[in-house]
Amino acid sequence: MKKIIYFFVAASLFLSACTNPKPSEKDMKDNVLITTFTTPFGVPPFDQISLEDYKQAFDAGIELQNNEIEAIASNPEAPNFKNTIEKLENSGKLLERTETIFFNLLSANTNKEMQQLAQEIAPKLSAHGDNILMNEQLFKRIQSVYQVKDRLELSQEQQRLLEETYTDFVRGGAELSEADKTKLKEINEKLSVLSLQFSENVLDENNNFELIIENKDDLTGLPESVISAASEAATEKGKPGKWVFTLDQPSRVPFLQFADNRDLREKILKGYINRGDNNNEYDNKEIVMQIVNLRIEKAKLLGFESYADFVLAKTMAKTPEKVYDLMNQLMVPGLEMAKKERKALQDLADAEGAGITIEAWDWWYYTEKLRKMNYDLDEEQMRPYFQLENVRDGVFYVSNQLFGLNFIPNDSIPVYHPDVEAYEVTD
Repeated sequence: MKKIIYFFVAASLFLSACTNPKPSEKDMKDNVLITTFTTPFGVPPFDQISLEDYKQAFDAGIELQNNEIEAIASNPEAPNFKNTIEKLENSGKLLERTETIFFNLLSANTNKEMQQLAQEIAPKLSAHGDNILMNEQLFKRIQSVYQVKDRLELSQEQQRLLEETYTDFVRGGAELSEADKTKLKEINEKLSVLSLQFSENVLDENNNFELIIENKDDLTGLPESVISAASEAATEKGKPGKWVFTLDQPSRVPFLQFADNRDLREKILKGYINRGDNNNEYDNKEIVMQIVNLRIEKAKLLGFESYADFVLAKTMAKTPEKVYDLMNQLMVPGLEMAKKERKALQDLADAEGAGITIEAWDWWYYTEKLRKMNYDLDEEQMRPYFQLENVRDGVFYVSNQLFGLNFIPNDSIPVYHPDVEAYEVTD
């Protein structure tokens, strides 16, 4: 497994979202997630966190933020930026920290137990977020501040925060009727679970796929470094004497580039592009249909023509029409270039007497050959220069020369996996 580089900047905490919140009196004393981190730079003590800690921290974080929201909404003082917008922005630090740690690990180093917890907590988090955004009393205070924003002496950052807060509440259903609020909450809860399930299905398909090669002749064309890595992977998976290729990019891409066996190239590419579309327990087709329909329903409920309109309203493009205009401008020259590239690949295959029509699983393979033929460029010869350690050192060197930054290994910083390296960054 390749090492993962973790960067930490001296004089700052692990993440702004990970600033140590003050736990309430009822918080569990033995739960490390709810206490103040005493690690270097406030980094999460990964080795001390249990699954039960996450469960408790999520519940405690939700309860704590609910109390904070209630205090803001019921404040007898007239609403202003400080007692409403700023207070709201600074609420929920325990929950935010717990989410940041849990969901980052869920993506980087997950397991079945964490996935199960994610399924349990997703609807809770969705409901919690909706309860805040649809809190009528709270929204009235935000609206009061927003309506006089031009008379307030706010910095650019404060103006931006006020505008974003007000917009998020409106887009979150604050102005809907009670019946529509209930409907939107139901939609959001379903979407939170379905979106998580979609991602987990893709991940499971990715992890379950193995291209196992037993005949050495099927390895022709592959560089020795790629073959060696596949042999190590096979040994790790309890298949010594064989070669295992996976859908992970460091395994999949070199195979598509160099493997002479066309059938196996097709197999590994289809394994990649068909994730979630294999009519098995991880199939995503029905999930996609449900997500699409729920998104349409949500957009209509909030007054938008389509979900694309809803999403793009907060972007530079603003409307789907502008996106399509840009795509159509790019499509014509892009398609023309793709046709030229395909012809060059087909001509090369014909010249070699391959007797094939270029397909998607041939593209990488013949592109690599064409690159070698036209430019004498062999990616395998460049591989030693792009080993992780070399790239890391190169990034460190450039950062030092441009910005005066120094990277110092720090073994006292907790890490979530043995392959992770932690660095302290100074200037």
